[in-house]
Amino acid sequence: MAGKQDSKTPVPGRVSGKTDGSQGLLTWLEIAPEVKAVQPFLREAARVHGVDMELLKAIIAVESGYKRDAVSPRGAIGLMQITSVAGGRYAEKMLGSQTLEQGLLDPRTNVMTGARMLADLMQRFGRIDAALAAWNAGEGAVRRAGGRMPPILETQAHVHLVLELYWALLQKRLPAQAQHLKIHSSQP
Repeated sequence: MAGKQDSKTPVPGRVSGKTDGSQGLLTWLEIAPEVKAVQPFLREAARVHGVDMELLKAIIAVESGYKRDAVSPRGAIGLMQITSVAGGRYAEKMLGSQTLEQGLLDPRTNVMTGARMLADLMQRFGRIDAALAAWNAGEGAVRRAGGRMPPILETQAHVHLVLELYWALLQKRLPAQAQHLKIHSSQP
């Protein structure tokens, strides 16, 4: 990302409140009880929706730091920080008698909803970085940018952070194969 970063822009490779180094974060993602508790839901969501489990892990680490009851100032809820608009579109069949907020605070419902949404965004935009940008800034921002990364510093930093963590998780899981994967295109 070009340009000056202000103090509110996340530093790539760092998840606030967890670690300042990627190796420490990777270790935390292996041993933390809050991460282990979500593993069955991550496996299920990856299988059902065809999204890489490591990508889901990276999104949750960046979005909520694995705090299942996280609610953002903008009202995004739970592990994957799902908004009420997205939750209404993607979670409706999973809610049963729960309200949308109750459902999105449930870790399984939140992860399944987020994975379904991510799979849809990846299909629409055809690229992981564009899907993550749509996740963060909205589909309209990505469409206005021609299906690419919108010129929004916060979104660029967010996508970079998720992709860096995803890359590190892939390298840990598949060291030889990860070197040959291309997860986003360079911008012209």
